[in-house]
Amino acid sequence: MRLQRVWLIARSGSQAAQRQARICSEDLRRQDVVVVTASSGLARDPFPGLLATEPDLPDLALVLGGDGTVLGAARHLSPHGVPILSFNVGGHLGFLTHDRRLLRLDAGSAGLWQRLRDDRFALERRMMLEARIDRADGVKTGQAEGPHLALNDIYFRPGLDDLSSTCVLELEIDGEVVDQLRGDGLIIATPTGSTGYAMAAGGPIVHPGLEGIVVTPICPMSLSSRAVVVPPRAQLSVWPLGASSRRVKLWQDGAQATTLEPGDRAVVQRSQHSAVLVALEQSPSYYRTLTHKLHWAGSLIAAEPSHN
Repeated sequence: MRLQRVWLIARSGSQAAQRQARICSEDLRRQDVVVVTASSGLARDPFPGLLATEPDLPDLALVLGGDGTVLGAARHLSPHGVPILSFNVGGHLGFLTHDRRLLRLDAGSAGLWQRLRDDRFALERRMMLEARIDRADGVKTGQAEGPHLALNDIYFRPGLDDLSSTCVLELEIDGEVVDQLRGDGLIIATPTGSTGYAMAAGGPIVHPGLEGIVVTPICPMSLSSRAVVVPPRAQLSVWPLGASSRRVKLWQDGAQATTLEPGDRAVVQRSQHSAVLVALEQSPSYYRTLTHKLHWAGSLIAAEPSHN
């Protein structure tokens, strides 16, 4: 990997992430690398400004934070093919990030940068979703709004706090109406996002090596409304139904993207762009990650002896 220009993105509000960002920045600049630093968080999105003002794209985006910080970077950088190397510094679960110990800042991080220059890493391409909006009022004159990109999920939730928290959504898959879902909303997730909100809503865990789209109702009022996995080339259309006051908000990776009114249609499908993630581990194991992050068997007191 050519390592001449790096965008260093640290989680906003995390002292640990900001401190380690300064250390990495100083270390890289000593090696004549052009470093642009920025903070990212729920109320701070640095990427539109960076993409508009920086003269060149970076060779690498170094992200220090949790999964939320990585998701924000992936939404903006995937259309440009910028590889993302992330470390869990000041974050929470960190399904998408490396352990911060791999930075080895206390022992000097020159080895990490040389490893990148020597191409001793792998690139993972993760499937992403996109949503385009067709407005009922025809303001766009046949042109859809969007795309709204997501690495984890695109989901729909009721948009008005002063009314019932439920909504009615009609789901069409590949031109066929499948269900009218009445409940707290609907999650459309990638395999990467299957361990996020979709899992919390009762959806399946899907290995990121597979390609598919996970459709999970949120607290449906019908026992027949179940999670389903559809092929990656499927096209899903979602319509809010009901009175004109029944607005629905569309969220992308936990960030609000837009609001839909009855009559509007959201078309969700696989994006042509993939998130490019740098993997440093020699023998990465998705199952080891699940066991560690989800504490599988970790709380068993009287576990049976195992040969493994």
